[in-house]
Amino acid sequence: MVSAALVVADARFDKLSSVRSTLGTALAPVYWLGNAPQEFSDWFSGLFVNKEDLQQENEDLRARLLILERRALKYAALASENNELRRLMNSSEVLDDRTILAEVVGISPDPYSHEIVINKGLRDGLREGQAVLDAHGLMGQVVQTSQITSRVILVSDSSHAVPVEVVRNGLRAILLGNGNTDTLELVHVPDTADVQEGDLLVSSGLGGRFPRGYPVAEVSRITKEPGEPFVSIEAAPRAELNQSRLVLVVFSPVDPRTALTEPEDPGSADRAAESNAAEEEN
Repeated sequence: MVSAALVVADARFDKLSSVRSTLGTALAPVYWLGNAPQEFSDWFSGLFVNKEDLQQENEDLRARLLILERRALKYAALASENNELRRLMNSSEVLDDRTILAEVVGISPDPYSHEIVINKGLRDGLREGQAVLDAHGLMGQVVQTSQITSRVILVSDSSHAVPVEVVRNGLRAILLGNGNTDTLELVHVPDTADVQEGDLLVSSGLGGRFPRGYPVAEVSRITKEPGEPFVSIEAAPRAELNQSRLVLVVFSPVDPRTALTEPEDPGSADRAAESNAAEEEN
């Protein structure tokens, strides 16, 4: 009876969110201990590196830095031009989303649940629903936060869906997870739709959950059944769901933290200052 009451209180009335958050904070040391052998192995292997290897690695990093600096200069020019075009078009969209770097410190042991745990939480400003990326594409979204850690559901989870669009022609569809980290499913696509193998799928921004324009998957196989109104489309996720250790958590332009620290309109700060001055004169 107690278990049934807890299930109803959690599922219907969402009364146990604070309890889960507290338990997540209490379990943070367990994640650190589980990650300690890998950290110790990396530290120990770093003690036996000779000078030649360090010099070679330094030269490779310098060459890579020069390449990245060149790209940064190019992207800076493109960003400036894009911002100018947006101002000319009276667009209110923001070119770049703010992000925070996090590390994967744990994974779900449930084979039917594709979730990971990252080392950022409420104290870092994370909230449920934020998108999570790696260096290649969209990985998933934050579904639960504690003070120190957060739980992230991956795009490959069978309960996860992402609104996407085809870069080549703007066709919109829904990309579903199917419990396989190597394959996603593009559903409800008519057999007359212009979709080809190799098409890149990016987040469409519909629904307000995921920012627009982030790579999600690439169409890998299209199967058309005679007489069926929809085609079966499989796509390979761009993100390395089983390999990435460092991820980025995206803060949308209407982030709750900025909503608390920034005025809603440009004149609100001036009106507040005038009100304070009037109170001082009285």
